[in-house]
Amino acid sequence: MHFLGDVVGKRVLEIGCGSAPCSRWLAGAGAHPVGLDISMGMLARGVAAMDRGGPRVPLVQAGAEALPFADESFDLACSAFGGVPFVADSALVMREVARVLKPGGRWVFSVNHPMRWIFLDDPGEAGLVATVSYFDRTPYIEVDADGTPTYAEHHRTIGDRVREIVAAGLTLVDIVEPDWPEWLDREWGQWSPLRGEIFPGTAIFVAEKR
Repeated sequence: MHFLGDVVGKRVLEIGCGSAPCSRWLAGAGAHPVGLDISMGMLARGVAAMDRGGPRVPLVQAGAEALPFADESFDLACSAFGGVPFVADSALVMREVARVLKPGGRWVFSVNHPMRWIFLDDPGEAGLVATVSYFDRTPYIEVDADGTPTYAEHHRTIGDRVREIVAAGLTLVDIVEPDWPEWLDREWGQWSPLRGEIFPGTAIFVAEKR
């Protein structure tokens, strides 16, 4: 969250907030956040968490493609692995964020690093072998036991993301590819120190409306 800069007193939009842990943290840090998510179930979890104590945050159910807010109504916008990769036309998300940001506003979002798409979801040696083209933009679709799609995640290259940001009229400030933390020696899911020391798992984009 430090990529957002000083958040005290700032109106912040979190896109794809889920149960809103980031928005609640921002409220505790002195910001005035609004959490947005398309899933009513996740928002209900956020409300339940707030009922147990801590800062209260307004939550809005809506898609990121058509933000239900006025032009230039937020100082900052952020998304932590939510929203952006789950929208087929993510360029539209960038345009909507640019619309609701005030001049000088900052947009920070993180996604799974596109490098991860080319490797198997295996934390061991098998997960170091490229099996899919980096340029294959076929979405990953997860299905339930009945074969019904539950969600789709859309792969974009680093270049795709940069072009989306610039086309929306935003200025790219930074792309951060965090190193694997030296203290983190455990594995979970497809991630492990073995993989994390060779290629990044996360890409963080920082852009501004100037």
